[in-house]
Amino acid sequence: MRSFARALRQVRALSGVHRGAFSHTGLGKDGKVLILGNSVADCSRRAFHGREIGRYLNQSTVLSRALSTPAANDSGVSNYAGGAGPLPEYERRIASGELVDGDDFQVDTIQELQRLYRELAELEDSCQLDRYTASKKSQRSRWLWSRLIPQSSYSPVKGLYLYGGVGTGKTMLMDLFFDQLPSNWRKKRIHFHDFMLNVHSRLQMHKGVSDPLEVVAGEISDESILLCLDEFMVTDVADALILNRLFQHLFSEGIVLVSTSNRAPDQLYEGGLQRDLFLPFIETLKAMEWIYLFKFPFGLQLERCVVHAIGSSTDYRKIGSAEKGFYFIGKGHTGFLKQKFQHLIGHDKPGQQVVEVVMGRKLQVPFGANGCAYFPFEELCDRPLGAADYFGLFSKLSVFPFYLCENFHTLALDGVPRFGIHNRTAAYRFVTLVDVMYENKARLLCTAEASPVELFESIVTVADAQKISPRTSSRSQKKDDVDLCVDNELGFAKDRTISRLTEMNSREYLEQHEARLQEKASGEAHFNGVVVEA
Repeated sequence: MRSFARALRQVRALSGVHRGAFSHTGLGKDGKVLILGNSVADCSRRAFHGREIGRYLNQSTVLSRALSTPAANDSGVSNYAGGAGPLPEYERRIASGELVDGDDFQVDTIQELQRLYRELAELEDSCQLDRYTASKKSQRSRWLWSRLIPQSSYSPVKGLYLYGGVGTGKTMLMDLFFDQLPSNWRKKRIHFHDFMLNVHSRLQMHKGVSDPLEVVAGEISDESILLCLDEFMVTDVADALILNRLFQHLFSEGIVLVSTSNRAPDQLYEGGLQRDLFLPFIETLKAMEWIYLFKFPFGLQLERCVVHAIGSSTDYRKIGSAEKGFYFIGKGHTGFLKQKFQHLIGHDKPGQQVVEVVMGRKLQVPFGANGCAYFPFEELCDRPLGAADYFGLFSKLSVFPFYLCENFHTLALDGVPRFGIHNRTAAYRFVTLVDVMYENKARLLCTAEASPVELFESIVTVADAQKISPRTSSRSQKKDDVDLCVDNELGFAKDRTISRLTEMNSREYLEQHEARLQEKASGEAHFNGVVVEA
C-alpha cells in the first residue's frame, strides 16, 4: 500500500507539472528537462533529470510497477545494486594492479556504466531481465492498467552508446560492465560483425514471412533483453539498409542497447552508398518518444540511448611492453615464417582443411594443423571473403564449451602489403580480419612490407586529405601520391587496426594467449578422462 500511495503522489505531482507544460525541446544534452511557463514552472525551475522522470512516467510502469513490486522491495533497489557494479570492480582492479590507473575520461565512462547498472538493477522486473521469473503477474498488471494507460514495451531504461578513439578502453569497460551483471539476466555480449552475420542468417531462415525483421527482432529479444555490441561500424550497404527497421523492432521489444564505436552516431556510414536510406537509423538510435499518462500527452521525450564520448587521447594498447613478437618486416621471409609455423604445430603434419562458415559456406585452408592455419595474404584478403569466413576460421580459447571446436587459434599470414587505392578492398578485408582475430583473442604470425603504421600511410580520411598541400606537377608523379586512398571509413578504421596489431605483438598478449592454450589443453585432458579424480 505504501508503494501505491507513493505512486499516486507522483501522479498528482506530475499532473501539476503537466499543467505547467513541458518544453518540447527541453531535454538537453545534459539529460535535464527544464520546466517553462506559468507559476507552477516558477516554483519548480530546478532541472529534473530525464532518467528520474522516465523512471516514473514510462507508459507501462507508472502504476503497474507500484502494484506488482513486493513490499520487501519497497525501497525500489534490487539486491544487486548495493556495493556492486562496474565502478567498484574498476576501482578494485586498479588497486590490485590488474588495470593501469585510468584517466578522467575513463572514470566518467565507468560512472555512466554504473548509472546504467544501477537503473537496470532497480527496474529489473519492469525490464523483464530475469530469464527465470514467471511473467504472469506482470501480464495481469498490464491487462488491468491497459484500460487507463496505452501499452508500450519500450524499456524504461536508457541504453548507452560509447564512442571514442582507439585503445581508450571502450571494449574493456563494456566487458567489465557485462561481467558484473547477474547470471540469470537475459543478456548477450557480441561483436557487431558477428551480430549482423547472425541477423542475416536468421533472415534466411524466415524467408517468405511478411516481416522477417520483426520475427528476427522477437527472437533476439527473447534470448537477450540487454544487448552489448562491440565495435559498432557500418561499412556494408546490406547492413545499412536493414538497421533502421531492425532496431525499431528491437527497441519496441524492450531491448536495452549498450554499444562501443570509434564513430559518433552522426558519423556512422559516412560517405556510404545510399546513405540517405541509412540516416533514419541514426534518428532511431537517438530516438525520442512521447510520454502518455491516462491518455494525456506530455511534451517530454525520452532517449533510447545516452550517447557518451570518451575524449581520451591515450592508446592503452601501446602502453604494454610491445616487442617484435611474430611480426616480421621485409620481403623474403616466407621460409622463416614457415619455419616458425612448423615449430608451433610440433610433429603434426600440416594439410589442406575445410572450415564450415554460416549459411552453408566453406573456407579452404591451404595448410592447417594443431590449431594453426597458414595462408598467403592473397588467399585470405584478395578473394571475395568477409567477416563470416573469418569468424568461421577462429574459435575463442576457453575451457568450456569452446574446446570442442576444431577451428584455429593461430594464423600465419604471409606477405601483407602496403595499402593504397590499388588494393583498398584488400585493406578492408585485412581490417576485418584483424578485428575478428582480436575479438577471438587469436595469435598472429605474419610477414609484412612495413610496420603497421607504414602499411596504412596512404590511407587517409577526407579531413586528412584536405590538409595535404595541393599536388604540384613534380609531386603528382610520386608513387605515394598516385596511390593515395581517400576513404573515411578505412581512414578511421586503420587506427584501430594499427593499435590492435601493436597489442597482438606485445609480450603480455602472447603470454595470455599461451596461458589460454594451456588452460584449453588441461580442459581437454579432463574431458577425455586422462585426468580422473579419486
